[in-house]
Amino acid sequence: MESKVTLIWFRNDLRFHDNEILFETVSKSPIIIPVYCFDPRYFSKKSSGHRKTGVHRARFILDAVRELKEKFAAMGCDLMSFVGYPEEIIPRLAAKYEVNEVFHHREVASRETIISENVETALWKLKINLKHFIGHTLYHKEDLPFPIRDIPNDFMVFKKKIERESTVRQPFPTPEVMVTHPHLEKTTIPTLEELGYTAEEIQTANNNPIHLRGGEDEALKKVEEVLSGQFNEQLDYMMLSPYIAAGALSPIYLYHKIKDAKLVLNKKRTEKLTAQLLWRDYFRFMLKKYPNVFFKKNGTGKSEYTNAETNAEDLKKWQSGQTGHEFIDKAMQFLSQTGNLPSDLKKIVSLFFCSGISGRLEKRRILF
Repeated sequence: MESKVTLIWFRNDLRFHDNEILFETVSKSPIIIPVYCFDPRYFSKKSSGHRKTGVHRARFILDAVRELKEKFAAMGCDLMSFVGYPEEIIPRLAAKYEVNEVFHHREVASRETIISENVETALWKLKINLKHFIGHTLYHKEDLPFPIRDIPNDFMVFKKKIERESTVRQPFPTPEVMVTHPHLEKTTIPTLEELGYTAEEIQTANNNPIHLRGGEDEALKKVEEVLSGQFNEQLDYMMLSPYIAAGALSPIYLYHKIKDAKLVLNKKRTEKLTAQLLWRDYFRFMLKKYPNVFFKKNGTGKSEYTNAETNAEDLKKWQSGQTGHEFIDKAMQFLSQTGNLPSDLKKIVSLFFCSGISGRLEKRRILF
């Protein structure tokens, strides 16, 4: 009998710890083929000239993928990486290596969902199944005290009910042994230049005063630093959120570490960190309840939206931190230099943005 071959399509789940896909694959499939695709759709520019993925985040992702490849190599395995469209790359590899099944983590936003559907359609032509996993939230969808369609629109109602009636699962164990296909293609991690970034953009990334190195090991290190009180409280979640977004840090793992850290940090500080994780869940579940809601003019409302023209000069001043309001300008300059901003400051500059500058919602959203 031939050994089962499973292809793992990595996306925003760049870690070994608490990774259900790895746990499931290792327990059921003798041979795995890990793959990561640098999809050009995420690194190109919009019609406005703004990149869909800024250079700071691009470098962060490269770090995380590179480290993941090194971790597989340490086990005698390999992670293949390609620049191209997943709906073309995944089926080609599945056919070449006689893959039995493809595993991936499901996303909720429209673009990511469409890409998954395209991959699934292409695989069905080869009679290969694409299995979906859920691994981006603190609370599993199946453990919620209400169906997705009945999720409260009010965050505090959502928070109280979920904390009272649901339980956070335990993290999945980290696999200690894995076996990849013995004849995988030799691939390399692309550079920023190969992803289309200019020398000027790359220099901006190199000049980042608080460069966060991507990757799972750095994420776990940051968890220990945050929970030992090394940072200003306002910076706690800012130091962790990029790793959670890239999937280098599991929110479930972080939650249990926060609970264990109560003896080190004060109760208010740990509760604030936990609340940030709940906010993140809330927004992801709301995006599931109201598909693409964050990209619609009226959100969940029904009121008419006034589509005023943008004052290009005001918009440029806000973006570059030259509004004349010192607090706002310093925050926006920090965002430009680092690609990150504490959540409280995000709210403040957003409120200034929405109330102080008239303009189209779409153009505002692009700048963030």
